[in-house]
Amino acid sequence: MPNPWLALDAGADPVERMRQVGRAHELFLAGQKQDGPAVRSVVAESWRRSAVALPGPDATAPIELSDDDLETYRAAHPLARVLPIFRDLLGGLAEDGEHLMAVCDAYGRLLWVEGTAKVLRAGERMNFVPGARWDEAHAGTNAPGTALAVDHPLQIFATEHFSRGVQRWTCAAAPIHDPGTGRLLGAIDVTGGDHLANPHSLALVRATALAAEAYLRGHRSAPATAGSVVALGRNEALLTFEGRQWRLGRRHSELLVMLLAHPEGSTGDELAFGVYGDDASPVTVRAELSRLRRALGPELMESRPYRLRAEVEADFRTVTALLEHGRVADALEAYAGPLLPGSDAPGVARLRRLVDDRLRSALLAARDRTLLQTWLHSPWGADDLEVWEAYARLLAPTAPDRPMALTRIRELQVEFGLGPPVSGAPKVARRS
Repeated sequence: MPNPWLALDAGADPVERMRQVGRAHELFLAGQKQDGPAVRSVVAESWRRSAVALPGPDATAPIELSDDDLETYRAAHPLARVLPIFRDLLGGLAEDGEHLMAVCDAYGRLLWVEGTAKVLRAGERMNFVPGARWDEAHAGTNAPGTALAVDHPLQIFATEHFSRGVQRWTCAAAPIHDPGTGRLLGAIDVTGGDHLANPHSLALVRATALAAEAYLRGHRSAPATAGSVVALGRNEALLTFEGRQWRLGRRHSELLVMLLAHPEGSTGDELAFGVYGDDASPVTVRAELSRLRRALGPELMESRPYRLRAEVEADFRTVTALLEHGRVADALEAYAGPLLPGSDAPGVARLRRLVDDRLRSALLAARDRTLLQTWLHSPWGADDLEVWEAYARLLAPTAPDRPMALTRIRELQVEFGLGPPVSGAPKVARRS
């Protein structure tokens, strides 16, 4: 069976293959059924994603980082540490006058593009330059962007590119992951002529990616862990970091919780929607983020994407982590109340429900009277009909607490309009 990640089968004629795929590409753009040989499924799926995201096949990758912003960002990026490995293993290709070596981050932004002056100028004509955004949503089907999208090494050959301005090139790329967390860091790419469409180029970029991951695994630096956030049971988050403490206002508390929930980083638009929902104002949220970053300092928070630079513990993440390890009693003890209970930010509300639902489900599954009683005696659990019902079912008929539990169940049934009170513990579970 042919390797689906290779652009050409053994013995295939590159020129004929280029013509066939080019014809299929034009038919795809015209919305017609392809009458040529089947396009690789990974390419066809990428074309469909690209067609939805881009205005057309002549779109050009935008430049998002430049000058000092680019220098600062790539100097702090984890892949800067393995740049010597890239140059050692792929530098020969970048110096032969026919290839470009490129490194991008997890968002498809090119961090380094290296090669001879002649081939670099050719790359500039299609914005294949440091700081440009080459994920599928901004540049269409291409090796680094599609490798990030499918999280697999692959080749993209000539007319397989979605954008016409890139179809003179062939490229091979492989994603790179943080060996400690598995987080996608970016991709390594080699771009050149159609002679790259062979098994050797794909094996080379894959081996380079593996070498980079091996280096990172053996040279992991201890992350900063001098921070903690308390956001359960209070409307203003309390952040402690390296001996300093901040009591944040409502919006900054919401933004901090959203950043903690997405340690891989978020765009301004994503954070705006998480805080403001359909009324999101990217300008407003970016202003709030700028103020938050000035307050916390660049050593703790960075932009492009927005994320925390240090490992900061958060009480709501501690609760879910304990539940994942089956430590229900410890999770209940760590739970100080709903997450930012006064917040109506959509992203915070979703997280609040997620934490509460996970904890309640674990309590109900544990069938432990003491744990259920602890929940019911809290301000947030006092009106929880489903937990009252579960608690009553665990009580013996002669238990001293049983009359009180049944009375509370009847009161909540009437309050919630669930019909006339009945004797005994109800069988239909409802949550307040």
